[in-house]
Amino acid sequence: MITQITQITQITLAESTAGPLVATTDHERAARQAHLQQAESDFDALPFDASAARAFGRVTASLRQAWRKTSARSSDALIAAIALALALPVSTCSPDAFTGIDGLDVVAVPRPPG
Repeated sequence: MITQITQITQITLAESTAGPLVATTDHERAARQAHLQQAESDFDALPFDASAARAFGRVTASLRQAWRKTSARSSDALIAAIALALALPVSTCSPDAFTGIDGLDVVAVPRPPG
């Protein structure tokens, strides 16, 4: 059974805003902008709040103990902190980005076609 994901982090939405800006054609830019606007409409955005800020310390400590640089993918660390603060899993096409974060439930999802 496939679970419908209805939540996304504000960090993920922020990352997605770069897509239309770096598109190389008008057609691609329009498609990416439409995709972004659909995501903003379809998902409830989870904030980076005080609880997530506290969880970020745990994420950073876990990554340091696993000898991973926290600055390499700081947005992933912020996303992980939100998930930990809310006791939610992270569903991602890039599960390796979250390796070494203690207590984080990571669900690998297939990359969409295209």
